[in-house]
Amino acid sequence: MRAALRRLGGAPWPLWPLRASQAAPRPRCVGPGSAPAPRCWSCGAALPRAEGPPHFCPGCRALQPPGPRPDLFRLMGCDRSFRIDAQQLQRRFRSLQRAVHPDRFGQRPPEEQYYSEQHSSLINKAYQTLLNPLSRGLYLLELKGVEPAQETDSEADSEFLSEIMEINEKLAEPKNEDTLEEIETLLKVKQEELTKEVTAAFERDDLQEAKKLLGKMKYFANLEDKLKKKKIPS
Repeated sequence: MRAALRRLGGAPWPLWPLRASQAAPRPRCVGPGSAPAPRCWSCGAALPRAEGPPHFCPGCRALQPPGPRPDLFRLMGCDRSFRIDAQQLQRRFRSLQRAVHPDRFGQRPPEEQYYSEQHSSLINKAYQTLLNPLSRGLYLLELKGVEPAQETDSEADSEFLSEIMEINEKLAEPKNEDTLEEIETLLKVKQEELTKEVTAAFERDDLQEAKKLLGKMKYFANLEDKLKKKKIPS
């Protein structure tokens, strides 16, 4: 049973990396001795040290490149918590995209066009990562230095594994709309229950329990992907 399940829940949830549409421009040299303080790539002015939203040079107003590993919670104006306000997240997403969308930088220098693409891709990724409970939980574990569960860890009980196998077998049967609707409802309920349990685990700082529950969510997420493919008209 466990060997068969490796095809269902094995792959780690992909969070990174972002792909750029072109090679990164070479930053302009601002002279020796300037390393301790960040400088604007365009005019060389000193920049404030800050994380979070995209930054523009206070002197020439050029858009600056994103940091190497930005905190997605800070970027999206959220507390570093599993519990999140989806409406607030959406408002923040729209506000940031209005500020950095590549359409606004069509007449700007190539460096700035490239940085706007980087920021726009990063903001999209941050929004999708934090909006989805599974990817949000896995990212939160990553920030806390906890490796996500692998199929070889398999702390799941035999009853849970049997349930996963049973749903998978139903999905392998000839297409039946009633059966697919039944499975869709079941998966939705299971994910909602697990989301509540993961929320409670994070709030009491039980990271190992959160890790185990997120591993179960990953199995159900893989089944949801199979269900979507099954429902596509042939």
